[in-house]
Amino acid sequence: MLLTLSTWPEVEAYLERSTGIIMPIGSTEQHGPNGLMGTDAICPETIARGVADKIQVMVGPTINIGMAQHHLAFPGTIALRPSTLLAVTKDVVLSLARHGFTHVYFLNGHGGNTNTVEAAFSEVYAETGLGPAPRPAPIRCRIRNWWMFSGVLRLSRKLFADAEGAHATPSEVSLSFYAHPDAVKSATLSPPVAPRGGFYDAADFRRRFPDGRIGSDPSLASVEAGERLYHAAVDEVCRDYQSFVEE
Repeated sequence: MLLTLSTWPEVEAYLERSTGIIMPIGSTEQHGPNGLMGTDAICPETIARGVADKIQVMVGPTINIGMAQHHLAFPGTIALRPSTLLAVTKDVVLSLARHGFTHVYFLNGHGGNTNTVEAAFSEVYAETGLGPAPRPAPIRCRIRNWWMFSGVLRLSRKLFADAEGAHATPSEVSLSFYAHPDAVKSATLSPPVAPRGGFYDAADFRRRFPDGRIGSDPSLASVEAGERLYHAAVDEVCRDYQSFVEE
């Protein structure tokens, strides 16, 4: 059930049987020469919709811009400041809580979002906890990175081994291609597996990793691999979400 395609009476009726919601969150940033700019938002949104097809959970609108300043040396990247993302996340949670949602599950597609989103959760808990009276139904928040579930990690290793890397990975590119097979891209990558390492700001990232990849070979990405990763991720998220709303 998609919040964006629901009417307010339908949302009100949903809240009579469940007070949980999945909020996909990602980023709009470069993903190497053949990766889509929207990869980090496409992946969690696609998985969340798959979960909704299985267990009839409400899925909120995707937050598709995140903490991506380190990619700003590549055209097309859009980034939020940490303070902006924190404020957006906090306002999303409090808006949902205003209507009776008590369990807000952020399904994340961009690792750079994690710490700021968790800080936003702390702000929510502080605001509700320091109020004049405790809420009748406490708010609970969770963030999960879709690629970090054990079954997804095993499958990624099986499919791509050391070529998975850390950014513009064949796993995330494959999943985005599965979601949008009409947008599949190809590129000649040199070297096939990108170098690894750390970085500081956007200019340093571009200097160290000139084509945008870190340790990965996304030329290995395919729609078929994306379909396998999709099913693995949907199964894992279903289980994790259901355990979360039962807390």
